[in-house]
Amino acid sequence: MIFKNSRDRFGLIAITLHWAMAILLIGLVCVGLYMVRLPISLDKLKLYGWHKEYGILALMLVMLRLGWRLGNVNPKLTTLTWWERFAARSVHWLFYLFMIALPLSGWFITSAAGLPVSFFGLFVLPNLVAPNESERMFFEWVHEWLGYGLIFIFCCHVGAALKHHFINKDDILRRML
Repeated sequence: MIFKNSRDRFGLIAITLHWAMAILLIGLVCVGLYMVRLPISLDKLKLYGWHKEYGILALMLVMLRLGWRLGNVNPKLTTLTWWERFAARSVHWLFYLFMIALPLSGWFITSAAGLPVSFFGLFVLPNLVAPNESERMFFEWVHEWLGYGLIFIFCCHVGAALKHHFINKDDILRRML
């Protein structure tokens, strides 16, 4: 297995970042959807803390992933029609938008609530805005809808990958395995 991407397939680093981010984001979405429905308790607060810490980890990893993507070649999409290439590229860039905007909006929520954002107890991030309840509510609304957008894009991405694997029987999915 090669470490860097080639024109035919993704390298080990891109594949590792892809699947690590997939697992992390699915976990964050599941925990996020679960924790907001819980009554106030120590367990809920613990989940919020983990959600914030892993959200900041996701932000750091997406920056690394974006740098890796911009610094490497990407496998060609020559077997796809022009609209499939456009859709694939659009979905990938939308993923980056959501992967950056979601943790930032979460950080804004916490800042507007006047609470610290700790990164696994190693350091505390600075607040992005002053405490303000109406801003906190706005950022919560933004964060929620960004989450729904990420779920939609994820479903499109998985659906397209499965379509290529089972219907087109091409190597689009296998290049990321």
